[in-house]
Amino acid sequence: MSRIFLISSNTITTPYPVYPLGMAVLSSALSSQGHTVYQFDYYAAELSKRLRSALLRFKPDIVGISIRNIDGVDSTSSDDFWSLGLNRDIVKTIREITDAPVVLGGPAFSIMPEAILDYVDADYGIVGEGESLFNTLIQRLKEGKTTDRVIRNAVDSFVDMNASEPLWERKLIHLYDEKGGTLGLQTKRGCTHRCTYCTYPALEGTDLRCMQPGRVADEVERLIKDFDIHSLFFVDSVFNDPKGDHLSLAEELILRELKVTWSAFFRPEKTSRSEIRLLKRSGLRLIELGADAATDTTLVELNKGFHFEEVLTFNEMCLQEQVPCFHYVMFGCPGETDLTVNEALQNIELLKSSFVMAFSGIRILPGTVLHERSIQDGVLARNDSLLRPLYYFSPCVDGESMNETIKKAFAGRKDRIFPPSEGYIRLRALTLFGFRGFFGRN
Repeated sequence: MSRIFLISSNTITTPYPVYPLGMAVLSSALSSQGHTVYQFDYYAAELSKRLRSALLRFKPDIVGISIRNIDGVDSTSSDDFWSLGLNRDIVKTIREITDAPVVLGGPAFSIMPEAILDYVDADYGIVGEGESLFNTLIQRLKEGKTTDRVIRNAVDSFVDMNASEPLWERKLIHLYDEKGGTLGLQTKRGCTHRCTYCTYPALEGTDLRCMQPGRVADEVERLIKDFDIHSLFFVDSVFNDPKGDHLSLAEELILRELKVTWSAFFRPEKTSRSEIRLLKRSGLRLIELGADAATDTTLVELNKGFHFEEVLTFNEMCLQEQVPCFHYVMFGCPGETDLTVNEALQNIELLKSSFVMAFSGIRILPGTVLHERSIQDGVLARNDSLLRPLYYFSPCVDGESMNETIKKAFAGRKDRIFPPSEGYIRLRALTLFGFRGFFGRN
């Protein structure tokens, strides 16, 4: 068996620190095969010298690095975080300590694996789910067999969600809790939607793979009993799935009388007021709603599959059930004009008693419909590198003028946030008073 040193390299704390769930799940999968695993969280360590000392003590056979974010996706920030430089430095540090092969993985790496692998100068990379692929790679390296630098899941070999569970680290759990972060659980993988800018279907597949509600509830119960954690975020790409597994989970949480509050990402469709009421009884404290645009014109261009009237109806149901709703809206989408910007701002005014965070431009990622649209609209050339952030802005709007229009419309409003960095400043202040995530306390 091998000694595997895993690193979560994410240090982004906006909108709040996020527990390294991917590293915890991979650690569990490797440990179950008899490997000795060390989990190193770069954010928790705070100083790179701790990485050196940990590597020297552990003496790994293989080092794995999980890359969660490429950047902070905020076009308005002059100091927007870019993680690949940090990951390149991490690999340099590893090389100074050990000649163990370095393997990259994680959602950000999987978006443009070859380019990131070359830039960071690692040995191998795993695209998509790593639970089985990492074990396969370990075995091939141990046997001296040649293997591709970039290893991908076969289309028909996605992980069974019921066989996937995290290996929690007590110290990390309490550190994230103290710093106002959130602990995440995943109840499903896959996305059936086709939003033009999104990479989820490519990373997780287009079919939903749901964990049995009882198994999710078991994990929630374990977190409460073993770690005194009573606040969670379900990190599914979309929580309210058409199959209704999220409702079965809510019923299970209620049946067990688990004292937990939770939040998740929702779509504003196929959900009734009675269902929101049920979810609230199970502990729902906040809905984060990814409408992503605020006019029917831009919603169609993003291929969201719903109209803004449905957003208003959903928000009204949340208001009636006294569940806070946090909306995300992007400006500068394909089809955006000065007229749609003003229409969007008028529509946002109709979202009563809710928070709205606006983004300017859309981060362009390879393999998406938006990437092709960006080339067609002359926003970038086909051979342009996307390692550093490039944003799509409709050719029919002036970005700076649009930003000033949004700022003016949101001025003096505590429930309207633009630019995003303004909201992150507010959140950091709230954590000093014990708040976790956007709302609530542990």
